[in-house]
Amino acid sequence: MSSARRILVFRFSAMGDVAMTAPVLRELVEQNPETQIILVSRPQFSAFFKDLPRVEFHPIEPKGKHEGLKGLYILFKELLSYQPEAIADLHFNLRSRVLSTFFRFKGLKIQHVNKGREEKKRLTQKFNKVLKPLQPMSERYADVFRNLGFKLKLSHQLVRNPAELSQKIIELSGGQKQGKWIGISPFAQHAQKVYPLHKMEQIVANLAHQGHKLFIFGGGAAEKSVAEAWTQHSNNIISTIGKLKLEEELELISNLDVMLSMDSAGMHLASLKGVSVVSIWGATHPYAGFLGYGQDPENCVEIDLDCRPCSVYGNKICHRGDFACMQEITENNIIERVINNIS
Repeated sequence: MSSARRILVFRFSAMGDVAMTAPVLRELVEQNPETQIILVSRPQFSAFFKDLPRVEFHPIEPKGKHEGLKGLYILFKELLSYQPEAIADLHFNLRSRVLSTFFRFKGLKIQHVNKGREEKKRLTQKFNKVLKPLQPMSERYADVFRNLGFKLKLSHQLVRNPAELSQKIIELSGGQKQGKWIGISPFAQHAQKVYPLHKMEQIVANLAHQGHKLFIFGGGAAEKSVAEAWTQHSNNIISTIGKLKLEEELELISNLDVMLSMDSAGMHLASLKGVSVVSIWGATHPYAGFLGYGQDPENCVEIDLDCRPCSVYGNKICHRGDFACMQEITENNIIERVINNIS
């Protein structure tokens, strides 16, 4: 092993949260060239970090060999081989806390993320809401490293580096890039973060008929069916769902001119590749700290309602019962924002 300072970093899930760590780690190793990071996360997320220097990926398999307390001890023994000097816990859930405890008995310095739960509770409570911007999650992650003694000043700038298109992407898109390419990430884990799909369908059709090429991202079988139906509007609409691996999605995303996304993983994947995002916010709010890294708040599409935000993650039932936070955002408003970002 080299003489570099080796730091274990834990961030196991979800996809968007894991993607948000990559820009922070990139700037950390740029500003601290003596540092080597061992990032512990789920195997499917390794693509987020493959281009980062001095960042090594170590998979956790919580439903396999690392399941349960015994599995975490196995993982602990694997990670000991790196001879780390400190732990940066960017997840701070039960698994990461147990794993950190094993290392604490070895005398390692451990710092964990402050998720700001009380602040977020005040931001989202139904009555006496405290509506003010909270610390971005990227800065909360950076604080963990600062508390470990690292100098780290985040730029909050997008870094654009379009990948060379593979033959698979060229075939999917119908040829080399011509004109403007727009990504559409219309789905999210929770319904309260999803712009009504019948309204999104009209946006997609409108942009395609203007001559732009659109790529639909994200989702499972049900979402794939929706996206495939949308492709019937125009040859300019292409669904990527179920057709690309994550690494290939990132390759395509790096060549987009803009991404239109919910408050979801699509926004963070675009941020990872330096692509501007027009983001739509309903039950959630950029003030909670989850705006994509380097994204312009002016590109957030939202309306002011006394009840917003009602949730940090979009997993609560609408207080009003009419989903006004999304229903009252017009299709033309969103189309205009997208066009402004590619003009």
